[in-house]
Amino acid sequence: MHSELIENTECRITALAVKNSATNIIPKGNVVIATRVGLGKVCLLQEDTAINQDLRAIIPRNSEKLFVPFLFWWLKSIAHLIVAEGTGATVQGVKLPFIKSLQIPLPQYSEQRRIVAILDKVFAGLATATANAEKNLKNVRELSATTFTFIFNGNAAKWLSTTIGDQLTLQRGFDITKKQQNSGSVPVVSSGGIKSFHDVAMAQAPGVVLGRKGSLGTVFLLEQDYWPHDTTLWVKDFKGNDPQFVYYFFKSLKLAKLDTGAANPALNRNVVHPIGVN
Repeated sequence: MHSELIENTECRITALAVKNSATNIIPKGNVVIATRVGLGKVCLLQEDTAINQDLRAIIPRNSEKLFVPFLFWWLKSIAHLIVAEGTGATVQGVKLPFIKSLQIPLPQYSEQRRIVAILDKVFAGLATATANAEKNLKNVRELSATTFTFIFNGNAAKWLSTTIGDQLTLQRGFDITKKQQNSGSVPVVSSGGIKSFHDVAMAQAPGVVLGRKGSLGTVFLLEQDYWPHDTTLWVKDFKGNDPQFVYYFFKSLKLAKLDTGAANPALNRNVVHPIGVN
C-alpha cells in the first residue's frame, strides 16, 4: 500500500453511509432516550450526534409549545417507570410504540421554562455539593494519613523500640455460621464489620479487631462485648496499652501489605507480632 493513498484518504460519514446503516444523525438540542442497552437513560444533545438502534430521538413537532429541556427533565423523572416496562431475556428493552404512548403533562410554555430554570439550578447545586464533598473527603483522608505519620513516626527518637507482640497479643477469631447464631444484642464482627448479632460474647469490650481474611487489614474499635469472627484477629491482651490508642495505631499501618495467603488474602498474627515499632 502506498503512503500517498493513505494521506489522500478522507474519513467521514456520508449521507449514503447513514442511509445504508441503522445509524441516524440527530440534530443538537433534541432529546435521546435509551430504549434497550442503558434502558431509561436520557440525554439532551449538545451537538449533532449519530445514534444506533438502542436509542430513540424524541423531536417535538412544535417547539413553540414544548420546551425541549422540559421534555428532558420530564423523561428523567419517569425513567424508573420506563425501566419497569422493560422486557427481554438477555437485555431489557421497550418498544417504540410504548415510548409514543407516554402522556406528557404540558403546562404553558412560560411555566415549562420556569420549571426548567429551577431544576437546572437545583441540580447544578447538587453537582457542586457532591464535588465539594468528594474533595473534602479526600482532604480528610490525606490529613489523617499525615497525622498518623507525625504521631507514630515523628517522635520515634523519643520512644522505646519494641515489637507489636511485646505490647499486645493478637488472637484468631471464632468460627460461627449464621444458622448457629441466636437472637441477641452481641455484635458478631467479621473482616467487613458488624454483619449480625448473637446472644453470646467471646471477648470483652473495649476491643480492637483486625480483618484477617476477605477485607484484609480493616480495623474496628468495639465498645461493647462482642464475638470476633474467624475472619478476624482480635486483641486478646492489651498488656496495659490503651485500646483506643491501639486502634489508631493499627489504622496507621498498611496491614494489607502483610498478606500471607496463596490464593485468598490472609493476615497471619505470627507475621504481625514481630513488627518493630517505637
